[in-house]
Amino acid sequence: MNILDKIIAFKKTEVAERSSIVPVKLLEKSIYFESAVVSMKDYICDPEKTGIIAEFKRKSPSKGDINPSASVETTSIGYMQAGASALSILTDQEFFGGKNEDLVTARKFNFCPLLRKDFIIDEYQIIEAKSIGADCILLIAAALEPARLKELAKFAKSLGLEVLMEVHDGDELASSVNEFLDLVGVNNRSLKTFDVSLQTSYDLVDRIPNEFVKISESGISRPDTLVSLKQAGFEGFLIGENFMKSSRPHQAAYNFMNEYRELLGAAMGQTTEK
Repeated sequence: MNILDKIIAFKKTEVAERSSIVPVKLLEKSIYFESAVVSMKDYICDPEKTGIIAEFKRKSPSKGDINPSASVETTSIGYMQAGASALSILTDQEFFGGKNEDLVTARKFNFCPLLRKDFIIDEYQIIEAKSIGADCILLIAAALEPARLKELAKFAKSLGLEVLMEVHDGDELASSVNEFLDLVGVNNRSLKTFDVSLQTSYDLVDRIPNEFVKISESGISRPDTLVSLKQAGFEGFLIGENFMKSSRPHQAAYNFMNEYRELLGAAMGQTTEK
């Protein structure tokens, strides 16, 4: 059993427990449930912003503790001030050290789009995402049969949420793309081996239909890599560990984004001259 299998098995138990304790009717009474969603698509494609989805996570199965004492408030506000287009908040507690309250806190202090980063396998989790203030949910192709992924994406759209589908290879992309998605992300890290290869993004970018916003995820540690990925056709970039491993993630994000803007400006200038 690989780590993804373990996580999904745990999620099935977790969802059953949560739904028995907090019924859907209660979730629907949240102040966020009727709130308008902030479009992650629009923010990612806004030329005034960086396209970066800055992630808040305390730990991961592959790295262990990354930054267990980081403040959601300080980090999320700092990410936005640095120029992030959106925030990704890990809400999985067992494997990533997150919790729903982290997203609620981020929502309290930020007007930007919030991605609920979790392993979603059930409609209950989508209702839960809406109730805690998320604007977008993640659906992982490796964790869901294509028909089930489509069902969940359609359900999310019925609540007004946007959907980011994550793939790891061409087979997942070909079998799981559907009309209810908004963004398609290529995860450069294998969930089975944890090996990282940016080549995965370069191999798949042209295979993602252009009606979806294209996101490259994981393993991005240098601003010049973003320039290369953008030139290849990606509009957004999910970065977490590179910022979170710093004692001051928001400062690391600020420095990274400033350097990226300078490099991108220079690259665009060269392209214009040619």
